[in-house]
Amino acid sequence: MTDASPQEMANKLMSDGFGRSGPVANALTDPIADTPMVVTLDQLRPYELDPRLTRNPLYEEIKASIRQRGLDAPPPITRRPGADHYIIRNGGNTRLAILRDLWSESKDERFFRIGCLFRPWPERGEIVALTGHLAENELHGSLSFIERALGVEKVRELYEQEDGKSLSQSELARRLKADGYPVPQPHISRMQEAIQFLLPAIPNVLYAGLGRHQVEQLTSLRRAGSRIWDARVTRNSASIDFATLFQDVLMVFDSPGSFAAQRVQDELIGQMADLLGVEYDTLAFEITDSEKRCQLLNSDPNNTSSTATTGQPPTSQPTLPSTAAPPPSASTSQTTETPRTSANEPHTLPGGSATCPPADANEDQQDKDDRSVLFQEHIVSPAETTDRLQSIQRLVADHTGETPPDFGTNVLQAIPVQAGGLYPISDV
Repeated sequence: MTDASPQEMANKLMSDGFGRSGPVANALTDPIADTPMVVTLDQLRPYELDPRLTRNPLYEEIKASIRQRGLDAPPPITRRPGADHYIIRNGGNTRLAILRDLWSESKDERFFRIGCLFRPWPERGEIVALTGHLAENELHGSLSFIERALGVEKVRELYEQEDGKSLSQSELARRLKADGYPVPQPHISRMQEAIQFLLPAIPNVLYAGLGRHQVEQLTSLRRAGSRIWDARVTRNSASIDFATLFQDVLMVFDSPGSFAAQRVQDELIGQMADLLGVEYDTLAFEITDSEKRCQLLNSDPNNTSSTATTGQPPTSQPTLPSTAAPPPSASTSQTTETPRTSANEPHTLPGGSATCPPADANEDQQDKDDRSVLFQEHIVSPAETTDRLQSIQRLVADHTGETPPDFGTNVLQAIPVQAGGLYPISDV
C-alpha cells in the first residue's frame, strides 16, 4: 500500500462529510414525563383561563416573603402542543406576577430564572388545567363566590364541547367531582343564578367578595318576588316586567362599601307595592312567607340527620334505642307484673299448647316485646306524625342549632323531680 501524498491527505480532510437527508427540527419536543427544568420569565406566561379576576388579597404578604426567601414552591408548568411558551399548570399566577414585579424592581437573576417541574400537556388539557386552578385556589380559600361561579361555568362549556351536548346541573356536579373539584348541585344552581341575574346589575359588589349567604338571599328574593308578581300583576298594570324591575332596583346598590340585602328587599317591595297597588306590609309578608314555604316544599325528608325518626302510621310503635331505656322503677315493676296481650305474643291453643316463633327469632322477638311494653307504659296514645311535619321540625332544629325531636327517645327520658314536703311558712 502506497503512502498518500500530503496533497491527497489534505484533499480527503477537506472533503464534505455525510449529508443529512431528513427534515431539520426547528425545536426540541417537550418531555413525555414529569421533568424538572429551568425557565425564564420570558418563556413563562400566566394561564389565560385563570378563574381569579381580582388581585389576591395576600399579594403584598406573598411578595415580601418571596423577596426575603426566594420562591420556595415553584408552580408546575406545562405547554400546549405547538405553543412557543410555557404556562402555569395549576395555581401560581399570583407568584408569577410577583416575580415579574421583583425582577423589574431589583434585576436579581433569582427572580428571572425559575426552577419548575414540567408536566406534559394531557389529552383533556384545558379541563384538567382549569379544574386544577379552581381546586388550588379553593384550598387557599382565596376565590370569591362569583369567581368560582364563572370558573365552573367555563368548565361546563368545556365539558359540553367535549361531549357535544348540554349538561344538567347534576351531571355537571358529577363530572366536577370526578375531575377533583367537587361542587354540590345546589351550589351550582346558585352560581348560575348569580351569573344570569346578579352579575349584570351588581358586578362591583360581586367582585368585591360578596359571599354565598348574601347571594342566596338575593336569589331567594328574586324567586319569591317573581312568584308574587306573576300572581298579582294584571295586563293593564304590567308596564314593566319583573326581570327589568329587579335589575333596575339592584343596580342602585352596586356599591361594595354599603351593600345590604335587606335594603335591596325593602326597595324592591316598595316599588312592587307602587306598581301593583298593594300595601307594602302585605307584599312583605307574602314574599317572606312564600320563600319559607318554598324551602319547606323543596326540602327532602330523606336527606336528614341520623337522629331523625322515620314517619310511621299512628298505630305503629317506633323502635327504641337500647341505650334509651332506663332501669325500671318501682311503678314500672308493678305494672309489668300484669300480663299484657300483644299481637306479637304466642297465642294459647285450647289444648294448652302455644304456637311459638322459630327458635332463631325468639331472642329478637322477646327484645321487641319488652321494648313495646316499656314504651306503652309511658304514653297514653302514640303521637301522630308525618314526613312533612318531621321535615318542618328538622328545618327549625337546623336553624336554631338544636337536635331534632325524637318521640321514641324523648318519651322515655327521665325528668328529675324533687320529692319531699315543702318548708313550713311561719311568717304568715
